Amino acid sequence: MPQDELVSVVITVYNGAPYLGEAIESARAQTWPHVEGVVVDDGSDDGSDEVARAHDVVFERLPERAGIGAARNRAFALSSGAYLTFLDADDRFPPDKLAIQLDEFRRDPTLDVVYGHVSEFVSPDVPAEDAARIRPAVPRSPSHLAGVMLMRRGAYDRVGPWAEGLKVGTGVEWYMRSAELGLRTSLIDHVLLERRLHQANNGLREAEHRDQYLSIVKAALDRRRGSS
Repeated sequence: MPQDELVSVVITVYNGAPYLGEAIESARAQTWPHVEGVVVDDGSDDGSDEVARAHDVVFERLPERAGIGAARNRAFALSSGAYLTFLDADDRFPPDKLAIQLDEFRRDPTLDVVYGHVSEFVSPDVPAEDAARIRPAVPRSPSHLAGVMLMRRGAYDRVGPWAEGLKVGTGVEWYMRSAELGLRTSLIDHVLLERRLHQANNGLREAEHRDQYLSIVKAALDRRRGSS
């Protein structure tokens, strides 16, 4: 396969065994034929590693939990695609996600990143009484989530690795740095990610660390002042 046609789908997982297989299959079932799945297990203890090993992916398990930033950075190091996208283990891709985004790159070869829309759904395995306590799913909205975007490898190299040590806001922090660099982007009118809502979403699991969003914004302001 021509190396410039390969897309690496990076999946990181921490105790996501119930949904990981579906996430991997959504990447493997893309209409675009040249896909490399890369899975890094961030020290799970629920059998996520066994789920990953049952699929045709590049796989590595970290010996202990290091956080989503460290896991994504390790997965990037294992990847080899000319294009990259990052899928959470509890989410999934529509079958034509990559083909649609690659068409946009062909339409405008100067682009660095293509974004689109996300569609949320409450996981069907969540009991009704628990589902009632989860916020309503948003059927469609524009998004800069890591799972929505498809980027050129060179664009990732320019922005640099994911921040390590954050419990929440890893994607927000990376996106803010990418925007500061002035990457050429497009936001297209297609749903490119199906985001699962359930009781163990990272934002709920790490709710006590939401103040880290403030530190992310402060760091961005400091960078802006330093460059002015």
